[in-house]
Amino acid sequence: MDPDCLFCNIVSGNIPSTEVYRDDRVMAFLDIVPAAPEHILVIPAQHLTFLRTADESHETLIGHMALMADRIASERGIRDSGYRLTVNQGPDAGQQVDHLHMHLLGGQKLGGVA
Repeated sequence: MDPDCLFCNIVSGNIPSTEVYRDDRVMAFLDIVPAAPEHILVIPAQHLTFLRTADESHETLIGHMALMADRIASERGIRDSGYRLTVNQGPDAGQQVDHLHMHLLGGQKLGGVA
């Protein structure tokens, strides 16, 4: 855990969130500035900043994040109509928190990706 990391503080409960899923490896919660009717952040419980800093030891964790995102999409009723799962890496991609996270977006027809 990084005590200066916003998401680490959410995982530890020091900062409140609207949690939608948690297990021993990942946590998911509602984005506070949603870009779609369903906008959920899926994050690893351990601090991992970027995909570029991940190695083979993180492979199962990152796969678990994606599978849990699909499970959450099903539980929230957006799996069948479709959803988007994105990972922003670095400032040019719009990453605002330096803790690896996936955006699960759905609940409406989403625009194209440039």
